[in-house]
Order: sequence, then C-alpha cells, then structure tokens
Amino acid sequence: MSTVEQTVERARSLLFVPGTRPDRFAKAVESGADLVVVDLEDAVPEADKDSARAAVATWLAANVAAVRVNALRSAHHAADLAALAGARGLGAVMVPMADDPTGLSELAQRLGPSVAVVPLVETALGVHHAHDLASVPGVRRLAFGHLDLAADLGSSTDDTAMLLARSTLVLASRVAGLPGPVDGTTTSLDDPAAAGADAARARSLGFTGKLCIHPSQVAPVNAAFGPTEDEVAWAQRVVQAAAPGGAVRVDGEMVDAPVLLRARRLLAEAGHP
Repeated sequence: MSTVEQTVERARSLLFVPGTRPDRFAKAVESGADLVVVDLEDAVPEADKDSARAAVATWLAANVAAVRVNALRSAHHAADLAALAGARGLGAVMVPMADDPTGLSELAQRLGPSVAVVPLVETALGVHHAHDLASVPGVRRLAFGHLDLAADLGSSTDDTAMLLARSTLVLASRVAGLPGPVDGTTTSLDDPAAAGADAARARSLGFTGKLCIHPSQVAPVNAAFGPTEDEVAWAQRVVQAAAPGGAVRVDGEMVDAPVLLRARRLLAEAGHP
C-alpha cells in the first residue's frame, strides 16, 4: 500500500479548499490537516470550472492531495477527469452523490490502482447502496454528506435523523474491511469547538475522520479522534487488572475479552505500549 493510500485510510481531518483559490492550497497543507481535498464541485461556480481545473492540475504537478470532482452524472465530470489525467500528485478522488456501484467501479478502473477512491454518500440511494459502494475495488474509505442527505430526505440534519445513515456507513465499512468512514462537515465557522464536539460524537459511532471546511476546525477534530486522558487511564487499569487472565472487575464493571480488546486498542491509538 502506498503512502498516499495509507494517508487516505488514516486521515482524521480532511480539509476542503476551493479549486478557485490556488493561493490557499499551500496554506491548507500547512494547517495540520491529515489530508487536503481540493474541491472542484460545490465550492466552484459554473463559470469558474475550467480555471479551477487548470489551477488544480498545475498544483498537483508538484504536490499531493485529494480532489473532489463533480458527480458521476454531472456534465462537468468528464472534464474533471480529463484535466486530472496523469497528474502526478493525484492521491485520491472524492466522488460526491455516490450511489451507483457500477459507475464507481468504472471510475476506479479508469483512475488505476495508484489513486484511492472515496465515495461521498449523501443521498437516500447512496445509503441504500452503501455496502455495494464500500465493496468496489479501489474504494479506500466512505465519507458522509449529511447536509445533502437531509435535503434529499426532507429531514432534519440533527443526530437522531442522521443516526441510521451514519450507522449504515459504519457497518458497510466494517463488512468491506475499510477503515471507519469520514463524517460530514460542521457549518459553524466561528466556533471550532463545535467541530470537535461533532467529531467526538461521530467517533462514538465508529467514524474515524471528519470533513473540515476551515483550518480552525482541524486541531479540535484531530484531537477528538484520539483517546481522552480519562479513556487512557481507564484502559491502563483494565489491562493491568486483566493481566492474570479471565474475567475481572474494574470500576464496578466486569471486564472480559471484548472489553480488554477495546482497552488495548485505545492504548495503541494513544501510543502507549
């Protein structure tokens, strides 16, 4: 597996930067985000599509990033792929409105094994086909677009309304052997802590990353996907108590094999031996 593929699979923070703002590309890289996603879709007006493609292609000649292209059925999709063809730094392609496993498979074959594919699931049909999308060869991770899904469903964007979709993506990822999926954006730009809180809730469901729309969101999101001090302390107590083997009692609760496994995973995430 290449370094880029590992980055796509492990990224906690995935920061969008508009394809129309090449002056921000380097700043996005310097933000501390695990992966920069240059956007050719929502952030680019119709009249600026061509100039954005040219700017992104030029930048990818010497830099590595992911690119969110326009949807498979979009009139702009073919031009996006043509502009990105042969771009040395193209590490991953994020595909919005992903709901067609066959079309996604054809795209993955066209891009080749060196480019990771990240379906952005944001429609009812996409959630319905989540398991098939996750199983397409070349797909390295699923991402979730809750704002568009809510618009498609005519529902709220709150946690209760989105719970089934989020859990479906987590299950589909696990069954397909993929890392935990990437959660959607937090729209508040003036409260970075809100993005961290949203990331913590997503982590509790099994997500392992989050889309960011501002550099100020990166640090709290990265922190949210790591174990807290309390979790590390609990894990250490569990591992120490379970050392002799068998079920034991820690903090008034029974500790058996599954609990011990979770404790060891938390310590591994925190970098503890």
